[in-house]
Amino acid sequence: MARTREFNEDQALHQAMLLFWKKGYEATSIPDLLQVMGISRSSLYDTFSDKQTLYIAALEHYKKVSFNKQVILERASSVRAGIQQFFEQHITSAYDTSLPGGCFVTNAATTLESRDEKINELIKTSFLNLEEAFCELLEKGRQSGELDKTTDVKAWSYLLLNLHQSINIMAKADQDQQRAKEMISFVIAAI
Repeated sequence: MARTREFNEDQALHQAMLLFWKKGYEATSIPDLLQVMGISRSSLYDTFSDKQTLYIAALEHYKKVSFNKQVILERASSVRAGIQQFFEQHITSAYDTSLPGGCFVTNAATTLESRDEKINELIKTSFLNLEEAFCELLEKGRQSGELDKTTDVKAWSYLLLNLHQSINIMAKADQDQQRAKEMISFVIAAI
């Protein structure tokens, strides 16, 4: 008869996510993971198979819990208001000292020495989904007349994606949060 799990898998996964986010994949050891997850070695391997599978599960968990920022873009009443709200929340989150700093997906993209195909696909999909969310909002604005019909929504979407990523990096480097807010205001006025 199989043993029942004696731990909350979501809670343990969340703790693993925070640790990977803070230390990175290579610097995070199995003993570190066992300690923060509050589980035994056998539970880790029975549930997640190995460190890499746990890392992928942590990335997927992060995407699930951070998806709510994209909902702001989907529900926005106007292009500029949606982008403003999105980046206000993003900047607050990126600079939140109770979190490891920046963005877990951005950290994965910039710190892993070698990524497997599944990790590469998760990162690529995450970036693509955000770019598409920006693009859809900008296209709505172009169709409604809020934006000029000649606005290159693809170029603007890619720029906003890159600003999102740069804020993550600047937050990790402990740069001035107010400057990030001013940059976004400048960009929004130019759209």
